[in-house]
Amino acid sequence: MADELLEPKRVQAEYGFTAQTLANWRWMGTGPDYIKTSPGRSGRIFYRRSAIESWLTAQTVNTASGAA
Repeated sequence: MADELLEPKRVQAEYGFTAQTLANWRWMGTGPDYIKTSPGRSGRIFYRRSAIESWLTAQTVNTASGAA
């Protein structure tokens, strides 16, 4: 099965990150990896569900170790 592609509005609906937050993360070079269909402002943005899940896993803090 192919990895599902999500538009920023769908990411917002499912994960709670606003489209503006996602845009800020893209501009800063942080956040989950994304796909841009063409260069410039006209390119549509998509996120692979697996990229979001991997990014969230990498952001997880293990509180049992005492680090915060």
